[in-house]
Amino acid sequence: MTGDTHSSPFDAGAPVQTVSREVVVANSQGLHARPADLLAREARKWQSRIELVADAQRVDGKSILELLTLAAEAGTRLVVEATGPDAGEALEAIGSLFERNFNEHTNGPES
Repeated sequence: MTGDTHSSPFDAGAPVQTVSREVVVANSQGLHARPADLLAREARKWQSRIELVADAQRVDGKSILELLTLAAEAGTRLVVEATGPDAGEALEAIGSLFERNFNEHTNGPES
């Protein structure tokens, strides 16, 4: 199995790995500010470039504002793409947020 090898801002000389995964917005309120913030925070933990694609729109997963421009309602199918040295791990972590519905099925602890 070979990947695309092209110059990138990552490790010069190392092949750049791009992986993708389809996710579904399960939250009844869609991808609103709170889950967009959680998603952007998770994406910023990784060195890889994280992008979300909906139809013809592609946004930076590390930007809350760009994520909100997707206007992703409940049931929206998105493709998460990660490109870089830790792409697989980043994709797994971000996919997990969608699978857990950004922890919005519980009210959470009171502070």
